[in-house]
Amino acid sequence: MQLPAKKYVASLDVDAQYTFTPVCPNELPVPDGDTIVDELNQQAQFAAFRLGSKDAHSPEALWVSNEQQPPFSPIEGANMDIRWPSHAVPGTKGFELLAGLPHPADYDFFVWKGVEPDMHPYGACYHDLAERMSTGIIEYLHGKQVTTVLVGGLATDYCVRHTVLQLRKAGFEVIVNRAATRGVADESSRHAIAEMIQHGAHFMHHSAELEQTND
Repeated sequence: MQLPAKKYVASLDVDAQYTFTPVCPNELPVPDGDTIVDELNQQAQFAAFRLGSKDAHSPEALWVSNEQQPPFSPIEGANMDIRWPSHAVPGTKGFELLAGLPHPADYDFFVWKGVEPDMHPYGACYHDLAERMSTGIIEYLHGKQVTTVLVGGLATDYCVRHTVLQLRKAGFEVIVNRAATRGVADESSRHAIAEMIQHGAHFMHHSAELEQTND
């Protein structure tokens, strides 16, 4: 897959945290979610800029599920839609990036999202579900004259999907690395992939497919 010159390419690691892996079985474990590090690092070699995001949620968030209100049950709120198990709480193992990834401070740009207890965004580009409050990713990419974004992370059917659609809406070429993503469930992942393709995103099986022009 042909890329433009490296200076026009960014790589984005979406929520590559232990909370979305079997290491944290009581949070939101995604099968094989902890196996994507090598591919995230490989795709970053083709980019001039590396960006990342993390969920950062309060244990007292209003959308946290319980016995009476299980996961995926609806919840009212301008910036919440359904309930989830408590996850990605700062200071816990689930909050940490996967071993082998850079420290957040070593990325070129990094976003923490979902800090407010009554807000549960999915995409890395906006803090709110209505997509009015930018996290700064889109502006950063435009400022660096980036045209193409390589995307990996967790999970395919939620935060990766929303992030890809937000980037496409903002006018970027987006290439999703299948080897650097994992989904919560097969069916929802298939639907998410189809939707991303419908909106113009490209998919590759792994970063070895990438080639870069020198101009």
